[in-house]
Amino acid sequence: MRETVERNGKSMTLIDLSDKLKNSTSEFEPSPHKIKYSSHKQAVRTTKKFLGIGEEYWPEGEGWAVEDVELSTHSGTHIDAPYHYGSTMESGEPARTIDEVPLSWCYGDGVVLSMTHKQAGEAITIDDLQVELTRIEYKLKPYDIVLIRTDASKYFENKGYEFQHPGLIRSSTEWLVNHGVKMIGIDAWGLDRPFNVLAKEALEGQTQFWEAHLLGREKEYLQIEKLTNLDQLPKPYGFKVSAFPVNIEKASAGWARVVAILED
Repeated sequence: MRETVERNGKSMTLIDLSDKLKNSTSEFEPSPHKIKYSSHKQAVRTTKKFLGIGEEYWPEGEGWAVEDVELSTHSGTHIDAPYHYGSTMESGEPARTIDEVPLSWCYGDGVVLSMTHKQAGEAITIDDLQVELTRIEYKLKPYDIVLIRTDASKYFENKGYEFQHPGLIRSSTEWLVNHGVKMIGIDAWGLDRPFNVLAKEALEGQTQFWEAHLLGREKEYLQIEKLTNLDQLPKPYGFKVSAFPVNIEKASAGWARVVAILED
């Protein structure tokens, strides 16, 4: 979704970077969900049964619509808190849950780093990040929200999409965090490389399983997973990102409607 509005004499474009949660993908989602829809007519039957308010009391005979949703906090576009990576930080302090993360980390200047040349399962290295930053002529600063574009989101409606992306490794994640970045997003199922690649390398003694995530036990940062529409951004920087998670007590993640905001 892309929407351009004018407010107080200023033009602003909003680009939705969030995946749409729907039943058609639930069967093959790694984190399954179910949406049950209750119609306006069903509401009338409910009010008739419990309140004696039949359809004659409702305009056009319609009441309210309601949905019941069963899902994981890691379903759809969501933000991972440090608690997702482990219960405690390396320092011994409790890891922050999603209701404890600073809101200031969730809004700021955005920068898109295109990694669309990388193949599924490949590592996104420090060199890859540096080359792209040089190409777009951008210097990272603290609290930038870095969005990794892989275009794996085009597979979100296909079974096995969770294996279709490249991912950050420990060193490249740490490099971003060491620049003061507190939020890193990706248009893929996960920030790390796919589990099939990670598991094979871990079993062969090559790498630490879930390496990019586990860095968050040592150095705090947030992840946005399952972004979409990064290809719709007209420029790689010069926009704001709003990515506030739903406030769930003691949770490892929270769903988010992530939006890029461009002002003319």
